[in-house]
Amino acid sequence: MSKIFKSLTVLLVLLFSISTVSAKTLTERLADGHKLRLGFGTAVPWAYAGDGGEALGFVNMIALTVLEEMGITEHETKVFEWSGLIPGLNADRADMITGGMYILKSRCANMDFSDPIGVFGDAMLVPKGNPKNINNYADVIKTGAKLVTGTGFNTVEAAKKYGVPDSQMLLVEGEVGILAAMKAGRADVAVQTFFGAKEHEKKTNGKFEVTDPKLMPKETLNVVGIGFRKTDDKFREAFNAALAKVMANPATMLKRAGEYGYDKAQLPPPDMTTEWACSTK
Repeated sequence: MSKIFKSLTVLLVLLFSISTVSAKTLTERLADGHKLRLGFGTAVPWAYAGDGGEALGFVNMIALTVLEEMGITEHETKVFEWSGLIPGLNADRADMITGGMYILKSRCANMDFSDPIGVFGDAMLVPKGNPKNINNYADVIKTGAKLVTGTGFNTVEAAKKYGVPDSQMLLVEGEVGILAAMKAGRADVAVQTFFGAKEHEKKTNGKFEVTDPKLMPKETLNVVGIGFRKTDDKFREAFNAALAKVMANPATMLKRAGEYGYDKAQLPPPDMTTEWACSTK
């Protein structure tokens, strides 16, 4: 009986220790010497991993510039499927998530966002010459085209909002799945971020082209933020303070992020705040 009692005691101590560690905030974990775990999905050129696992893409460059402003120069990378980003964050598999995530009311319910790091629009990816003349959701409905987009993307909500029926939608995993569906002819048109669509246009040597984002509904203009657990308010506030300094003097950030297509046109205007996006998007 004593051996059983001792085993139970050890088990309880271990469980208590694990729960205590997981209950610590990000600020406390970093103070204890843990490396920050930077999570993102593969969405070129927004965020993706290099051959050595390093964080690449313009959203990661902005995040890393802000972290360095905070004095944080080391991190680990955690790559997720896009649909697993928020669950992975809340399951404590990452400490913050990037990847070009639009600030939406539905996402704000499950995590907290930093102040915006940029303003962006969506676009359609169509076969060269745009044979069905599809430039927006209304055109998708009118032509009966099959529309592909990524599971968990903001474009799923947008397509449904503008009346695209489920029968005309194909949901796949991330940017890679979108391009694969278009190449295989499983979809007539894709909807994704303008940057993502341009990257696919480039990768296919002109087999596909990107429509004018100005022909999309004006309401599809969105701001992007960095995601944090709701328990990490203290760290998020420190991140926002550093982000404000970076945005006030953005030369270094623009140089690093500019290698991936981000430029000053994407700098968020003062009236497009996280609070605004969480309440209206």
